Amino acid sequence: MVPTMDARFTPAHRGGSGEPLLLLHGFTDTWRTWELTLPALETRHDVYAPTLPGHAGGPDLDGPPTTDTVLDQLERMLDDLGWETAHIAGNSLGGYLTLRLAARGRARSAVALAPAGGWAADDETSSREVLTNFLTMQPLLQQAAPHADALAATPEGRRQATALFCEHSEHLPAELVAHVIRGAAACPATVPLVEHALVEGFGLDAAAITCPVRIVWGTSDQVLRWPGAAVRYREDWLPHADWVVLDGVGHCPQLDVPTEAAQLILGITA
Repeated sequence: MVPTMDARFTPAHRGGSGEPLLLLHGFTDTWRTWELTLPALETRHDVYAPTLPGHAGGPDLDGPPTTDTVLDQLERMLDDLGWETAHIAGNSLGGYLTLRLAARGRARSAVALAPAGGWAADDETSSREVLTNFLTMQPLLQQAAPHADALAATPEGRRQATALFCEHSEHLPAELVAHVIRGAAACPATVPLVEHALVEGFGLDAAAITCPVRIVWGTSDQVLRWPGAAVRYREDWLPHADWVVLDGVGHCPQLDVPTEAAQLILGITA
């Protein structure tokens, strides 16, 4: 099934004032994952939250379907904004991209919420399982997308729709949950980016990161399970980062506990 672009998808959000803050969402998501954190973040920052290249509402990938292509496009976004550096925060794939941008010297500070790519170097089973799950889920989401509003209309529907990435759904607006379903269903780059990651894996020049770094992980993460999905960050790459472990929080703290997630970002940008 060919994904159908939703006219309600938009390429980016900008608001607030203060030092620049770039927000990067996770794989198959959109910028709206940050929506519940924006009121707090925009009191102190000029916030730019783009939808990533190859995602629903974002620009097309300008080159091969690789993380380097995405990073190059993000750097051009920063250049277009006139931001030589910015505070950067990201979740999942966005957390990994945050740290990669920090290694390129573009971050004043970096906050990574459950960043991707942290499995032990010899743990190919876990990484392959997570990546291939995206390939399995997208056709199911494409079947569900036309019914997204109905699925998100009840508290139980919202709980079921967000169970993979949130432990707490009672505060999530129905329209936002429906948008998440449609966005994941319509992500054009799901297959090519997964195929690339299965071959190339993940890497990080952690020694090149000189800015303050905070890594946040929920103990109830069902996508990148704590602590196994964090091994390389904890033991090899960034053991001296500021580590925050959130009990009973899922894969997307910005949706699960948005007030706390915003404060954790602001605590580092300050």
